[in-house]
Amino acid sequence: MSLAGHAHGRRWQDDRMPLPLENYALVGDLHTGCLVGTDGSVDWLCFPRFDSASMFGALLGDRDHGRWLVAPVDAEATSTRRYLDDTFVLVTRWTTSTGVVEVTDLMPIGDRRADLVRRVTGVEGTVTLHEDLRIRFGYSTALPWVRQLPDGDDVALVATAGPDAVVVRGPHLTAADHTHAARFDVAAGETVDMTLTWYPSHREPPTPIDVDERLAQTTAWWQDWASRCEVTGAWSAEVRRSLLILRALTNEDTGGIVAAATTSLPEQLGGSRNWDYRYVWLRDASMTLQALILHGFAEEAEQWRGWLLRAIAGDPADVQIMYGLAGERLLLEREVAELPGYEGASPVRVGNAAFTQYQGDVFGEVMVALHEARLLGVAESEYSWPLQRALMQYVEDNWDRPDNGIWEIRGELQHFTHSRVMVWAALDRAVAGVEQFGLEGPVERWRRLRDEVRAEIEREGWDPTRGTYTQHYGSTEVDASLLQMAQVGFVAPDDPRMTGTVAAIEHDLLHDGLLLRYRTESGVDGLAGGENPFLTCSFWLVEQYARSGRLDDATALMDRLVGYANDVGMLSEEVEVATGRHVGNTPQALSHLALVRAADAISGAREASREAEPARASAS
Repeated sequence: MSLAGHAHGRRWQDDRMPLPLENYALVGDLHTGCLVGTDGSVDWLCFPRFDSASMFGALLGDRDHGRWLVAPVDAEATSTRRYLDDTFVLVTRWTTSTGVVEVTDLMPIGDRRADLVRRVTGVEGTVTLHEDLRIRFGYSTALPWVRQLPDGDDVALVATAGPDAVVVRGPHLTAADHTHAARFDVAAGETVDMTLTWYPSHREPPTPIDVDERLAQTTAWWQDWASRCEVTGAWSAEVRRSLLILRALTNEDTGGIVAAATTSLPEQLGGSRNWDYRYVWLRDASMTLQALILHGFAEEAEQWRGWLLRAIAGDPADVQIMYGLAGERLLLEREVAELPGYEGASPVRVGNAAFTQYQGDVFGEVMVALHEARLLGVAESEYSWPLQRALMQYVEDNWDRPDNGIWEIRGELQHFTHSRVMVWAALDRAVAGVEQFGLEGPVERWRRLRDEVRAEIEREGWDPTRGTYTQHYGSTEVDASLLQMAQVGFVAPDDPRMTGTVAAIEHDLLHDGLLLRYRTESGVDGLAGGENPFLTCSFWLVEQYARSGRLDDATALMDRLVGYANDVGMLSEEVEVATGRHVGNTPQALSHLALVRAADAISGAREASREAEPARASAS
């Protein structure tokens, strides 16, 4: 299903509407990111942070909700695109009846500014391009006051509304009906630069940047970071790009890792399961941390641990399952009526009420990640182990509470088996901290409680009739999150209890060969409508297959899953199997880190098979 190598038409549909999600590419600066479509339109941009209000919101409506289009006027023009090697500098090549041009999009890194650069370079002949700029601050609630101001020997456009302002430099723009447009020719060898810079409206407009210098420095930064990436084996290109995406979703100042760059992209086209993912989930960030440190990025592990220490400092009883990028705690959820939603999927939500939920599993994910960091040589700081001890005290006091679970159920609280397993994992890693690393802690008490939790899971979370672990106590349903039981060591991948659980998951949750998270028709989540297969869960199934001896099944499913990545290697949250369309927020950190884990599992299984071959040969 990959679009790699395909030429994209000038228009996929009505110019007023957003494109299919797989037709977008991320460009970012480690503070925020924009989505650039194959039609040359920037349809999503929030300055200065991922979780700021949008100024280009066409993704959740139409072009009148904000966009920046730069593309040939030729309606028959076609495009191909690629990132410069190991970067987020996007190069789109347009071929028209009169010539060829390239548009290079980047957000410069490291200069403490909020810039978006669009450079047009003539390759062959002469091409006429159209620029269409529609600035809509505050999730399209604020039309700006726009004026032209002298700018050296030229004129710059300045747009202001409330606290936000941008200065736009490039071809002269003409105003008409809340739109600013330009038409210009670019011949072979010529370059036309367009820059948009956000700044607080009470300040003076920032000075122009040197595009050549910022392009070179940004390219070098990304390539230097990627050069430290330890990747081998099959799917190394996909793993490398996934690690780059995980880095692009990480704030360079705070170390916070957003779950995705977007809000309210529906889990089912036309549906209402639309959530804001531009925040830092302890679970997602912990899993991302594991993926990064396993591939050589200990520095990022230390930075994330610093974020964690700051975010959850204080009373462990106040720990949340998610925070803002700098550790903000209040993430009030509201609906934005001014944005009609992606292809009409409403409501559009800003903020996320899940920050008030209790999800017992997050403590396990955090403790597992920090234990992995210790195993890879990341030393405990003066405060990091005391923080973990405080978390464990909270686990001891609250482990038997029903919760909302990993999928943030908005229905009745349950004793979710996965949550209990992750409580077990938290206790197990705390014990290991004492036993393996000589850290101080009430190890005997932790051991006893660990054994008690295990006994409860085996008693209450096991269905002897079906031979499977269950979604929650008292249920006969299964859940794809049960695949993590083997990942954290609660049960061996090839244990009959685990393989029986896998068989039940395959029977109940496989939809056209990909996994659903759970059966929404069971009513457990208290929400209307359904959803599509969740890519992370299918990657977890790949990992389970690889680690339980089903290497051919693992390889076949892995090949299929990476094929859903778009032409620049991005994956969303879910996929519509019948069409291959991306669904849900994008790019999705959880999808990409699960891809990394799955590839690692297959590589490990293949290596183990090779090492076992001499022994098998001598035995025969």
